[in-house]
Amino acid sequence: MLDQWRGRLRREAKRLRRGWRGAVLWSLRITVAAVASYVAALLIFPGTQPLLAPLTAMLVVQVTPVSLLASGVDRVVAVVLGVSLAVGFATVVPLEWWSLGVLIFVSITLGQALRLRANLIEVAISGMLVLGVGALGAGAAAGQRIAETLVGAAVGIAANLLFPPRVPTSDAGREIEGLADAVSDLLRRSADALRELADEPESVFSAAVAWLGDARRITHHDVPRVGAALLQAEQGRRLNVRAVGTPDLGPGLRQGLESLEHTALAVRSMYRTLADTTAGRPAWLTDESGADVLLGLAETFWDLAAAVDAFGELVRLEAAPAGQVRSADFESLRTAITGLPEARARLEELGTVVTDPDLGEMQASALATVKRVERELDLAERVRRQLQLRRPAGHRPVPLRPHLVRSRTPTFPEAGPDAETVRMPRLPEDD
Repeated sequence: MLDQWRGRLRREAKRLRRGWRGAVLWSLRITVAAVASYVAALLIFPGTQPLLAPLTAMLVVQVTPVSLLASGVDRVVAVVLGVSLAVGFATVVPLEWWSLGVLIFVSITLGQALRLRANLIEVAISGMLVLGVGALGAGAAAGQRIAETLVGAAVGIAANLLFPPRVPTSDAGREIEGLADAVSDLLRRSADALRELADEPESVFSAAVAWLGDARRITHHDVPRVGAALLQAEQGRRLNVRAVGTPDLGPGLRQGLESLEHTALAVRSMYRTLADTTAGRPAWLTDESGADVLLGLAETFWDLAAAVDAFGELVRLEAAPAGQVRSADFESLRTAITGLPEARARLEELGTVVTDPDLGEMQASALATVKRVERELDLAERVRRQLQLRRPAGHRPVPLRPHLVRSRTPTFPEAGPDAETVRMPRLPEDD
């Protein structure tokens, strides 16, 4: 547990060292947009404190130009809807606990019907603020509130169009490297623990259950979080003038994330098998050769960790600015992957002398994991997958009607416990 927290603190410290400059620039952009909208609203409404304008500008300034357009429209619609409801309520009923509850319920219900997404609560907030003014001043408050919202939304959109945000490609690359670090740290911790537990085989089961829980957290939480960061980076290129003339690194990042996701799933399956085959102190674990088997698994985990770590660093450096890329990184990945064939040969040799069914299951699972990682991290496979993900200009969708000249039928693997990590074969291409 202590090693796990140390690894997490190291990753967070690395993230802060690399991302502080982008965080400061992002804060500066939001501050400038908010102040500009406040000044513009003061010119329109002198003698007032139009705080709604900077609030709207801060909410409208999003990471990507595409999302800011949608957010700006949703924000204006939410405010106008909430204000209209409040004006109607203020002319009919006083401000009471029951009228407030009815207004909030109707506002949120209509906001869901209009699919206002993140600005859903703004409908109720706008209605509550205007309703608090009372029936006599509701009309004036409503008009000023709508005008302030329009000013803030306009300034927020103009700020992102005139000063577009940077394309967060390098951020996505660092997130993918962080995912690789999480997988490799787990493999290294389990490898070190297996070496220590070779003399205490009865404790392997409880340790394997803990590793399985860590692997599940990676696949259930880390992978979706990194996927969201990658999606944000892909959307950051759309309608962004700063992306013009820069290479699209999205296919490489997408392939890197898919490979690490498949790797994490394979590793999780291996820990599941380790927990199953060590429950109840099986015969192979307490045998004289049990310690040698555990030490062999530790070596395999170390080989897997080195390959995953090198792959994550390669993906990050490919997405980094040109001045930070070093050609030796490809060679470091090739060097790290050379340990996988040795691990595969070691496991295949173990399979020839295995007689215990539990040990045979463990050997087969570890061998399948090594083969999976070897395929996913292969450089040739990475290039081929990137070409598949990259759509050339003028790309036309494949017609639904198949070609009659085709006589070959692709064969797909049968579904099994590990089917979610199996890569489906590619359909034959036109000659």
